[in-house]
Amino acid sequence: MARRERVVRMSVEVPLWRALAAYRVLTMIYGVLLFLFTRQNFERPGIAIAFLAVMSVWTLATLHKVTGAASCTKGFLVADLTIALTGIMLTPLADAHAQQVDGPTLPSIWTAGSVLAFAIKGGWRWAGVASSFVAVANIVERGEPSRDTFHNVLLVWVASIAIGYVVEVARASERTLARALEIEAATRERERLARDIHDSVLQVLAMVQRRGTALGGEAAELGRMAGEQEVALRTLVAGGLVTASRVSEDESQGAVVRVVEVPDDEPARPHDLRTLLAPHAGSKVTLSEPGAPVLLDAPAARELAAAVGAALDNVRRHAGEDAQAWILVEDWPDEVVVTVRDDGPGIPDGRLAQAEGEGRMGVAMSIRGRLRDLGGTAELISVPGQGTEVELKVPRGKAGT
Repeated sequence: MARRERVVRMSVEVPLWRALAAYRVLTMIYGVLLFLFTRQNFERPGIAIAFLAVMSVWTLATLHKVTGAASCTKGFLVADLTIALTGIMLTPLADAHAQQVDGPTLPSIWTAGSVLAFAIKGGWRWAGVASSFVAVANIVERGEPSRDTFHNVLLVWVASIAIGYVVEVARASERTLARALEIEAATRERERLARDIHDSVLQVLAMVQRRGTALGGEAAELGRMAGEQEVALRTLVAGGLVTASRVSEDESQGAVVRVVEVPDDEPARPHDLRTLLAPHAGSKVTLSEPGAPVLLDAPAARELAAAVGAALDNVRRHAGEDAQAWILVEDWPDEVVVTVRDDGPGIPDGRLAQAEGEGRMGVAMSIRGRLRDLGGTAELISVPGQGTEVELKVPRGKAGT
């Protein structure tokens, strides 16, 4: 199987940066139009024209700077705020009348774009600093500020800090979600490896232990060593899964999720489940199937067949070599159901929970874990003295066509 890493970027900042870029352009146009409609009121229109020209060129030339946090540097933020503050302070020179009637400043509402850039980039603290500079500039420009001036200053200050706080909360939520998805992906990978280990290494070690004990002599010592290694490996597998669920939250910056996928090299084409289950049929195992192809996507077919194999291994280990088993395959319109039944002594109440506590994850991982990954279910029914039945269901959404 070939490993592949897919990086998924999630960020609430992307639409905020896009909105900021649009806001800057629209408010630039608004500022220019406002001047054109009121230019007759300006005592020195040349000052206003010069500033608006600089503001327009700066806005259009720096649009790429407000496309993301990386491109929006501290130097750009300082320069952008400086232009806004300069426009505010130039307003009385261009139009003394505006100062008296509490009219708009030269940059008008374009100034808020500079403050919002601070908020999105650095959070509420940066927003508070930038909006404070704007507040001081407006109060100084007015000379004797009115109630409307204080109202506008307070509005910009509160709004920018609120937006900055929301951005910080969103970033923290994204980091938490990213870490949770990383842990989930790592846990699923460990479960897959644990199933493979259970289906191969652990079963071989268990077989060596049983045969060695039966043969006696030097073989008994070999069986004892195999038993010790089996216990150690089961403990390692179970411990790895517990560790994955206890990883603390990552404090790194940026919302980047790395999801590890392990796709199969084989082309994704439907497989006939019957061909994968046929090798299990024999003198002790009876296979009953619909008589027509039971098509499943290749990964789903392999995992379902592996779960059936794990169920049959449990029959041989716990019901004895002479136990009879039956496999029934049902192909329904909305799901595929495979039932594995045996005539063994059954499972005593509480035995499965005890086995999982001892690190024996055959049912939990090799059977239920596989079906859970497929979006299906595995139900185990056992009555002492009447055998055990395992019902495996895979939704039709996994079926091939």
